[in-house]
Amino acid sequence: MSNSQLHSIPLFHDLEDAHLEALVKAFGKKVVKKGEVLFKTGDTPKEFLVLEKGTVQISEEGATKFLLRAPATIGELGSVTGMPRNTTATAHSEVHLLTISTPELQKFFAKHGDVAIPFYKNLLGAVGDKVRRDRRRLDETRENLIRTQKAMKQLRELVLQSPETELSKPIFEALDENIEKNRRVHYRVSPTTTYPAEVRLDDGAKLPVLEVSDGYLKLAGKADRLTKDRSYWAGVLALPMGEILVSGRIEREARDGVVVKLDTLVDEHKQKLDDYTTQLQLLDYVV
Repeated sequence: MSNSQLHSIPLFHDLEDAHLEALVKAFGKKVVKKGEVLFKTGDTPKEFLVLEKGTVQISEEGATKFLLRAPATIGELGSVTGMPRNTTATAHSEVHLLTISTPELQKFFAKHGDVAIPFYKNLLGAVGDKVRRDRRRLDETRENLIRTQKAMKQLRELVLQSPETELSKPIFEALDENIEKNRRVHYRVSPTTTYPAEVRLDDGAKLPVLEVSDGYLKLAGKADRLTKDRSYWAGVLALPMGEILVSGRIEREARDGVVVKLDTLVDEHKQKLDDYTTQLQLLDYVV
């Protein structure tokens, strides 16, 4: 692959030719047959891949999201950070790859800081662009949600003002339930490895918190691990800024965790939980 082809890849676009050649020399080459899987959803990345020739299908939950054509990097963010794959990559044709293991890439950058700095600058730039595009799409979704919320409130008022029929009560209750669920304060955010949360049970066991909001917790594990009586549960929520007592009832159980609807917190504990969720929201926001 020529330097001009490599420069067309955003991650390499402003690397000097000498730096780019040194980086490419550290890579090996691999040919993958059509139909073979390069990686699956949930896999821990073990190598950094550059598509030199051919086409790769990127799919999510069985649906094709993209057809990636050479030249291109494949899942570069996961390869560099070690984040689990959230898509599956399959050779759509016979493909030729440049490949280097993640540990070898890290060793190369440790020895060649002059290559690592512009590489990571480009990587951060690409991530920043993705975040900005996601923010724009989220803003559009939020505007649609606000319009929908206003329309449902108007319909709810219309039901209240209209003569009562057999449908009045179920329609009103359905609208009221969805209006409440869509309130911004109920949006759940996910703790991170650098800003974690966990729940301590009576027996001293600790369960990771998967999602949190002002009124709900989603915990790893099974409901019977938390309580025998699903109508009541209590525990200690450990946050980076301290511990708070929480209680509530099991709302539902799924394969990926248990959702607990929290009882009303005392003001001091509510403030700690609000501060924590705000910090998590800021991690998703580019200021």
